[in-house]
Amino acid sequence: MKTAIITDWLTQMGGAERVVLAMKELFPEAPIYTTVYNPDTVDKVFHSMDIRPSFIQKLPGAKKSYQKYLPLMPTAVEQFDLREFDLVISSSSSVAKGVITRADTVHICYCHTPMRYAWDFYHEYLNGPDVGKIKRKLIPWLMNYIRMWDRLTADRVDYFIANSQNVAKRIRKHYHRDAEVIYPPVETSFFAPVPEVEDFFLVVSRLVPYKRVDLAIQACNRLKLPLRVIGTGPEFDRLKALAGPTVQMMGRLSQEDIKWHYARCRAFLFPGEEDFGITPVEAQASGRPVIAYGRGGALETVVEGKTGLFFAEQSEASLVEALKRFDNMDFDPQTIRSHAETFDSVIFKERLSLFIKEKVEQFFDR
Repeated sequence: MKTAIITDWLTQMGGAERVVLAMKELFPEAPIYTTVYNPDTVDKVFHSMDIRPSFIQKLPGAKKSYQKYLPLMPTAVEQFDLREFDLVISSSSSVAKGVITRADTVHICYCHTPMRYAWDFYHEYLNGPDVGKIKRKLIPWLMNYIRMWDRLTADRVDYFIANSQNVAKRIRKHYHRDAEVIYPPVETSFFAPVPEVEDFFLVVSRLVPYKRVDLAIQACNRLKLPLRVIGTGPEFDRLKALAGPTVQMMGRLSQEDIKWHYARCRAFLFPGEEDFGITPVEAQASGRPVIAYGRGGALETVVEGKTGLFFAEQSEASLVEALKRFDNMDFDPQTIRSHAETFDSVIFKERLSLFIKEKVEQFFDR
């Protein structure tokens, strides 16, 4: 079958981009359609691929500030001419699932989440510190349109896959559709436990407000615990100013350096609420326990008392209490590692391939 892959944008390397790479391995001849493509900020493996960006690609500053063109993105994805394809696979947390296909084309959507800023995180987005008075007045009108379009385009999808039980519940809530859960791919073979653990806690994250890295910094400040924060983002300067003498802001590091830190940290701190969250799985693939906020995807990737522990409230005090409990707990690195291997990329590709085969047969038999 002639196949196309659709993704929201290709402007950074994260979980969604790894899903696209895994899809591309299953369908090497498939072109990739996306609203914006920035070759400077994604893995070089994309450079040799057939990537077809939308008209937004040519607009001023689109490669770096693609978010400001959100109002144009529904039109952009609807402009993709997919008439030649028998199978369309979208990797979507925003607009990718809204493409228009032929009636006899199978459309399977791997949904990372229904649009966060239109649904679950709408009020956080509306009242964010970077939203000025004018934007705050315009956003409700824009989001009303976006929300209606997003709900409507869920009906263009023949079959949904959710990246977690957490997201499957949101799909049922907002789209009234069922979704099969296939956890996203993690390259667990890249990581491995080591015998030499050092005295520091670790955060690996994009530095944006909803990741709540500030909680990890504040808790380690209070307990005077060594913490290393790897990552960059708009919150970097604010978090650096917040960091006490025991906190190191490492900025962007290579994958090899991140691997080294994962394997040697005392524990990995995960204070945000994520749809799934790949970094806690990478830490566990390195044999290290995770101290996570007990909501969202972490509840599906961390096993209390076996591969980590949870703190109940998204607050400094709750995380401080968890760090104190951690001092009296023991974890087996090989047990943690074995659990992480259940999320390996090989398993993802096997399950995705089987799902697509079953649903394509079902589509044409109905």
